[in-house]
Amino acid sequence: METVIILVFVFGYLAITLEHNIKIDKLIPALVMMAISWALISLGIDDFTQWFDSAKHNLMENFGLLNHEEKMHLMEETLLHHLGKTAEILVFLLGAMTIVEIIDYFDGFSTIKAAVNFNSRKKLLWMFSILAFILSAIIDNLTATIVLISILQKIVKDRDVRIWFAGLIIIAANAGGAWSPIGDVTTTMLWIGDKVSTGKLFSYLFIPSVLCMAVPTFIASLLPAFKGTVELQEADDKPKSKFSSTMLFLGLGAIIFVPIFKVITHLPPYVGMMLSLGVVAIFAEVYSNSKFALSATAHGEHEEHASHSPVHYSLSKIELPSILFFLGILMAVAALESLGILFGFADSLQTSMPMMGTELHGEGVSDLVVLLLGVGSAVIDNVPLVAASLGMFSEPMDNELWHFIAYSAGTGGSMLIIGSAAGVVAMGMEKIDFFWYLKKISWLALVGFLAGAVAFMATRAIF
Repeated sequence: METVIILVFVFGYLAITLEHNIKIDKLIPALVMMAISWALISLGIDDFTQWFDSAKHNLMENFGLLNHEEKMHLMEETLLHHLGKTAEILVFLLGAMTIVEIIDYFDGFSTIKAAVNFNSRKKLLWMFSILAFILSAIIDNLTATIVLISILQKIVKDRDVRIWFAGLIIIAANAGGAWSPIGDVTTTMLWIGDKVSTGKLFSYLFIPSVLCMAVPTFIASLLPAFKGTVELQEADDKPKSKFSSTMLFLGLGAIIFVPIFKVITHLPPYVGMMLSLGVVAIFAEVYSNSKFALSATAHGEHEEHASHSPVHYSLSKIELPSILFFLGILMAVAALESLGILFGFADSLQTSMPMMGTELHGEGVSDLVVLLLGVGSAVIDNVPLVAASLGMFSEPMDNELWHFIAYSAGTGGSMLIIGSAAGVVAMGMEKIDFFWYLKKISWLALVGFLAGAVAFMATRAIF
């Protein structure tokens, strides 16, 4: 039965990658393989000998000794646990997307657009890459990607040019998220799990992360795609809201507040995001009722839409297909994790790879294993891979192994567009083709990933 479930995942994954060839939206195979995987687990529950209890982070070797009712009960609990963890990400994503759309409702991004008074592709590339790197460390790589692609859509007119910038934004955002405890969900997992501290994370990973962003950006700046100038969006004559700048800074400030709220309250990030959304929504409603507010004509909407709530309008504009795709892919991977398949794969890698790198507690942990973990995170979601590493290794807090895992899992996902949350969102927002990204951007991400890995090994020798 495990083999059948793996095949379902492989064929579902192929259908996702071949989205444009088979003319089926990627969210459909993601949802189908999620549902079929869990259905097969339920039907064949008595055939499985081990189970990963994700709520307790415990791989149960004695699962086969339980009776049918106990197995079903444990499966339902595990499914509910994974749904809860996935919902945390989806609700967070919904909040961030809605805040971005509210900013756009008041034409807040025109403030940044107005500040861009140059049309050099190379300058724009470096501007977006540096912004993505810095913002992702503050507001996380997922939200930074949403914000920057929204701004990019307001500046660059030609979509064929925009997707090149979007590809480099993904690389820079993932690199920036790796050295911050709140920049990426995997580093957050390691931070919460007392595997890394903020100070050591910065010391070990800042320089490798900078190189992971800067090297691909520099190489890309030499490519024909970033030569010359770009056609900027034409300035429109529609009336602008008096509150454009206010809503921009309020919205971005509200997103930046989320990690602060988490540190103060120790609550999951989505709670802070909902608070931020509520505060931004209050100001949006108040401003929309003002005589200075943006009229419906400014949105290009019909007059009867003038009285619509800006929050309702913004919610209607978010990318719901991306949300459902995220649900399907995360829950499908959770099925593989629950059966212990990912752990078995990781263990086999550890035993088969040549031992190199630092000796830890008398046992060698191969650098190649950690690098392959990074490559694997481009294919399979990095969250369960990091969860697997938490169970595989027992090194103390701030051991260099944990920092290398944080770097590899955080930046390796850039090598495929569906290998990271930032890539998935960018794919949805710009309708980027999987194979276009594979041909044009993946090699740049690989070069950056390896450059950062070499820098980490040098940094590790110093510390």
